[in-house]
Amino acid sequence: MKKIWIFIALSGAMAVAIGAMSAHMLKDVLEIKDIARLQTAATYQMYHTLIVAMLAVYYQYKPSQAVKQSSWIFSIGIVLFSGSLYLYTFSKIHAMVFITPIGGMLFILGWLSLLRLAKNP
Repeated sequence: MKKIWIFIALSGAMAVAIGAMSAHMLKDVLEIKDIARLQTAATYQMYHTLIVAMLAVYYQYKPSQAVKQSSWIFSIGIVLFSGSLYLYTFSKIHAMVFITPIGGMLFILGWLSLLRLAKNP
């Protein structure tokens, strides 16, 4: 779980930094739709970073494969969803828009994978 805690720390810091930059530093540099895209990416990154942190704490007290897998699904979702939105905004590489929905699907799968905890917490 050490890798997950490193990911949580870096992901949370990045979400705050990008969110702050989009609200302050970049507001006069980027178009409104680009700012909105960054804010969406940062918001989803923070929500899902928080659930990964909650799962990491849960795992320390009650280790299970379901919790570990859900954490990784969410983490990969963050990288693909938020990462692709960040890359598209700053690089305008259009192919990034095809990666974003994959990350979104991983978010949904991550939430659904938590159903396994209802059966065997």
